[in-house]
Amino acid sequence: LDREKTSPYQFYQYWLNVTDDDARNLIRIFTFLPVDEIGALVTIHEEAPHLRVLQKRLAEEITTMVHSREDLEFAQQASNILFGKDTTEALVSLNEKQLLEVMEGVPQVTFNKQSLREGVDLVQFLADTGIFTTKGEAKKMLQSGGISINKAKTEGTEIVLNEGYLLNDKYTLIQKGKKNYYLAVFE
Repeated sequence: LDREKTSPYQFYQYWLNVTDDDARNLIRIFTFLPVDEIGALVTIHEEAPHLRVLQKRLAEEITTMVHSREDLEFAQQASNILFGKDTTEALVSLNEKQLLEVMEGVPQVTFNKQSLREGVDLVQFLADTGIFTTKGEAKKMLQSGGISINKAKTEGTEIVLNEGYLLNDKYTLIQKGKKNYYLAVFE
């Protein structure tokens, strides 16, 4: 329950990712929702389990109860940044602590910040950091539109990374495909 040991975002994600069976039980145990409202949520969930209505409501109720409404809203925003359709603006709005909280568990690669002053070829960067095993593989993924930088799709293979791509003057979020994220840390 200590936010320093488990951040509100991680706490929210835990409840959001429980199984359907666990959600049916836990929402009864850990919330103060009326029995008829829980019954309605269960019915909705059974009709469309892919929407995860039970898990979302469970996560909302418990996160608000243990932490706060503001922490819940941050956790939801963070989830949308990583798993939803949120844009670069939402990512840029995070301070360093929030960004690192959201990116906990995301693989990190480090790179020399000085090199950004002159610019770094994105294809070379992707290969040098191990995000791709070869430059050819990176180039192919870039050509097919499978790379995003700070939640913005990349266009073409002639992209040069520079200080303009930094979040909090130190980080860049690289997305490879739909679900593979890497946090580049420039030191």
